[in-house]
Amino acid sequence: MSSHEREHRLTLADFDYALPPELIAQAPCAERASSRLLHVAGDTLTDLQFRDLPELISPNDLVVLNDTRVIRARLIGRKASGGRVEGLVERIDGRDTAWLQIRASHLPKIGSSIEFAAHTAATVIARDGRLFHLRFGIDESLLEWLERHGEVPLPPYIARRAEADDALRYQTVYARHAGAVAAPTAGLHFDQALLDALALRGIKTAFVTLHVGAGTFAPVDSDDIAQHRMHSERFDVPAATAEAIAAAHARGGQILAVGTTTLRALESSVDDRGDVRANAGDTRLFVTPGFRFRAVDRLLTNFHLPKSTLLMLVSAFAGLHTIRRAYAHAIASRYRFFSYGDAMLLEKSLRDR
Repeated sequence: MSSHEREHRLTLADFDYALPPELIAQAPCAERASSRLLHVAGDTLTDLQFRDLPELISPNDLVVLNDTRVIRARLIGRKASGGRVEGLVERIDGRDTAWLQIRASHLPKIGSSIEFAAHTAATVIARDGRLFHLRFGIDESLLEWLERHGEVPLPPYIARRAEADDALRYQTVYARHAGAVAAPTAGLHFDQALLDALALRGIKTAFVTLHVGAGTFAPVDSDDIAQHRMHSERFDVPAATAEAIAAAHARGGQILAVGTTTLRALESSVDDRGDVRANAGDTRLFVTPGFRFRAVDRLLTNFHLPKSTLLMLVSAFAGLHTIRRAYAHAIASRYRFFSYGDAMLLEKSLRDR
């Protein structure tokens, strides 16, 4: 954190900006890697194409990606009264149970029933704040049932229903482990040709899994950002990835995290000596300016919502002043924002090196 930022206690307003609504991408580019890339290195801003990324990475570096797979988490149902219900699965926690966000004119009570697709009844068995715990009357696993009856959970700022193409495009090409209800969007820009280009340059890749929850879109309500309660997300940093990070450090390379979810998984897995270790569990890591990054040197990310925890994270990583300049440049240059938008490659703030 800069001396100015220390003197001025940061509030939610420090992470606000005005975005013309037409810059919110409503659909992906025709080709994944045809998106734009803004390289942010301190005061230097460089406009590039995403296909230029391999030229910005040393063969000694390691690129770490999140291989979570987005599930069909959006549901439409009816209460016994006939009232419409919209559900978004936050987390599956059993063969036939899950926690959901529920939208309805009158929220359901514990013990009530909601009918979803294929006449499937789900009983509300508990509530925790904005989340409802439901048990589905199904014979198969809930994951299998969602694959047949759920919808692709496009973010709330995409003002349309999911279409057939979204099932492919709102998913990374390397997605493996089902469980996310929002895509790790920095990875959406990679196609197989770009992954092959990295390999051709001798650049190694490794994977973590962090199942992105719907809480990633939850607003920060308190002006005092320290009062915000971060949502919990499951993650796994496998031993092979921890070993690949150690090997990259041994050869003098840097760690490039693809997405804020990858960064949060890695920074949640640093031991007392500053080494990334194999680790699995839940993380509520909330990164704000002043955070000391010990696992990640470079960050590839999309443009984030005003007043969001993700905007706070990138401001911590690259510096609040730097991010403000970069976002102002991106708006003036008509970059596309949010999940289906363009990308940034951020170099870590000098104070953290």
